[in-house]
Amino acid sequence: MSYAQSSTLPVLTKSQNSILKNLTILGYLEGTSFLLLLGIAMPLKYMLGIPEAVKYIGMAHGVLFIAYILMLLFAASKIKMPLWALPAGVLGSFLPFGPFVFDHVLKKRLGWSRGNRNSARHDSPHASGKADTSG
Repeated sequence: MSYAQSSTLPVLTKSQNSILKNLTILGYLEGTSFLLLLGIAMPLKYMLGIPEAVKYIGMAHGVLFIAYILMLLFAASKIKMPLWALPAGVLGSFLPFGPFVFDHVLKKRLGWSRGNRNSARHDSPHASGKADTSG
């Protein structure tokens, strides 16, 4: 990616970074609960006749799914996401590993990194290249 392209990425505020981080956490929880439901609870129920796992993991997954969709709607209203992001996030929540892939692609398109490089450009005292001599 050239420097000219990276300068056109949106700069996220601290509040937007916080919303994106919360969306990530909720997406990881929802995705993990879905994988537990498919990979552990369902085989326990249908192969070993133990339905309790589906009852509890399924309920947790249902709550996390609804919370994830609501958080996705909230994030879309607060962050200038690409047009494809909302339907892709909803679709991803129905697929195994979908929330993980969606999170990666969305952050890549928004130019967000683990170190919050967009906000760090403006919030860090070292962003201007000058040394901090105050202290």
